[in-house]
This record gives sequence, structure tokens and C-alpha cells, in this order.
Amino acid sequence: MSRISVRGFAVASATAVTTVGAVVGVASGNAQPSGDNLEATAADATLLADIPVGQQAQIQVSSLTQQADAQAAAADAAAKKSAEEAARIQAAKTAKAKKEAAEEQAEREAEEKAARASRDSVRDASSFSAKSSYSVAEVQAIARQMVPSDQFQCFSNIVDHESTWNYQAQNPSSGAYGLVQALPGSKMSSAGDDWQTNPATQIKWGLNYMNERYDSPCGAWSFWQANHWY
Repeated sequence: MSRISVRGFAVASATAVTTVGAVVGVASGNAQPSGDNLEATAADATLLADIPVGQQAQIQVSSLTQQADAQAAAADAAAKKSAEEAARIQAAKTAKAKKEAAEEQAEREAEEKAARASRDSVRDASSFSAKSSYSVAEVQAIARQMVPSDQFQCFSNIVDHESTWNYQAQNPSSGAYGLVQALPGSKMSSAGDDWQTNPATQIKWGLNYMNERYDSPCGAWSFWQANHWY
């Protein structure tokens, strides 16, 4: 049994015991006082053996309870801090996700608005006055007014390869006819009776064909690049 020096009240034991007041000794995990200090404080020290047996157990239980309470408080504080940090990180992730979703939504809406504006700005074939003949530049100008702007280049690429913008182009072997080389050319009569002489009628039919079969002129152009026909 070791003698332990305390201020006011001391407890010594072979097990870890926390005392009321400042404890120096084996029980609290601190180094034992030197022999000189021990002798100097012996007069003020109280041995565990000097305390009635009933009070010894009470003091030890009280000390262990204080230790358990302190450890529980520390664990609660650590858990609270961890939870607060996790909540902060989750809040930051949620805010970032909402921001990205809002930006994507705004971008989609802008694209849809532009597409609607492009579609609304196109002219129908019937709005063009018929002529006896058309130059390539005139045919292209008509197409620019009939085909949505975001689809025009794809439409133009196909016409370049199919007819080089000659609305009277005819394939002697297959019978394909017109700007988009409809096969047979008479298919274009669904867009107008003047399909043989009016490039606007041919453009109307070709645009409808590309939209219905490939969703768009750009869809048709992607297919054409892979197969060299559409």
C-alpha cells in the first residue's frame, strides 16, 4: 500500500482511483512523490487504511463514477463535434449539387428557348413566290429561311453531297431527283405538286423526311457519314 499526498483529503490503493482534490500517486496515474516529499507531507497525509472500511468503498465508487462521467462527457463532446463536421460537409455537398442542378436546368431552358426561336423563325414553302428558275445562291437562301439555324449546316452537308444544290439534279441510274435526291422523286409530291420545279417544296419534303426518320437533319447527317446514304 502506497502513501499518497493530497490537499485536504487523500486515497491510496493498488487500483486506479480518482480522489476529491489534487491527487499525486499510483491511483491517479501520476508519478509517486519522492521520499523526501513523502516524508515532508506525511503529517498532512491520510492513509486509506486510516479511513473506515465503509467509507473506503464509498470513496472508491465515487471516484470511479467521476472518471466515468468525465469520459462520457468527453465522448459526447467528440461525437457532437464529429456530427457537426459531418453535417457541415453534407450541407456543402447538398448546396453544390443544388447549384449544379440549377445551372444545368438554366442551360437546358436556354437551349430549348433558342431551339423554339429557331423553329418559330423558319418560313413555310408556300411563303415563297414561284420562279421559272433558281440559282444555287437563291436555293441556299431559301433553305436558310426554312431550316432551323442549328440544323442548317447538317442539312447543307447532305445537299452538298447529294445534288450540289441543283434542284433539278437527277440520277440517271436510280431515278433519284432534286436537292435531297428523293427516290423516287415523286415522293416529294406529298409536299407540293410543284416538286419538280420548286426548290422550296423539295426543301420542305427533305426536312420532313430527315426529322421523321432521323429526328433532325443532324441525325441524318450522322447516319450519312457512317453509310454514305440516308
